[in-house]
Amino acid sequence: MKKTKVTVTELGTQKDGLTSRRSFLRVTGLTLAGTGLLLAGCNNDDDSGSSSPSGKLPGVRNGVFDLGGGDAGILTYAYALEQLEADFYTRVVNSNSFGTTFNTEERQVLSDLYAHEVLHREFFKVAITAALEGTDGQLLPNLEFNYPGVNFNNRDSVLGTAKALEDTGVKAYNGAGRYIQEPAYLVIAGKIVSVEARHASAIASLISPGTAAFAPNDLIDSNGLEKAEKPSVIIPQVASLNFIQTAFTAAYLD
Repeated sequence: MKKTKVTVTELGTQKDGLTSRRSFLRVTGLTLAGTGLLLAGCNNDDDSGSSSPSGKLPGVRNGVFDLGGGDAGILTYAYALEQLEADFYTRVVNSNSFGTTFNTEERQVLSDLYAHEVLHREFFKVAITAALEGTDGQLLPNLEFNYPGVNFNNRDSVLGTAKALEDTGVKAYNGAGRYIQEPAYLVIAGKIVSVEARHASAIASLISPGTAAFAPNDLIDSNGLEKAEKPSVIIPQVASLNFIQTAFTAAYLD
């Protein structure tokens, strides 16, 4: 088992004028930054057993990229979702009407979410590259996106889409955790899902301030726990949005 040290630095940090909600996102959000986590990757010469057998590693099969199975497949699954979220928020904050569509607090929150999601995307890119080193596995390419039906000049359209993406992200990470075998990866997933949950709460609070929308019944079960969904449930949900334009398969993810 080979260990590769991966360090990621925070993007877009600002020191001035933090609102309480923004402080909540900033202080608790990016615990991955600068930690130098040791990521484990199994190479072809490792006889100790791998949670991602070579036949199930991410890569092109029959002309289409498959996310793969095992830990590498779960990491790649998360990477695909983070690519989507990062691309969406990049378009939001770079819209010509960003400064007029959203008030100051909303711009600050959305800018923080943009910084977080770009960090997550780049983190997974580096982590998966390290994990697949010395194997026949391949890194998921940059996906292409389009947003039919999303009006980036309309507050309700953007925040509604953000809520759908963040809520889905929380359920996806919670559902994927049961399949992760490498403890280091489980730590990563746990840290990131805590960030995604804060994102979901922040967006819900912007949409319905002063209400219990930050913990709705469709996300929290009767025991007060966040709901979880398997990849086989999340992937069709995301596909139905028609945002991801690059075809891929997930033959080895339950």
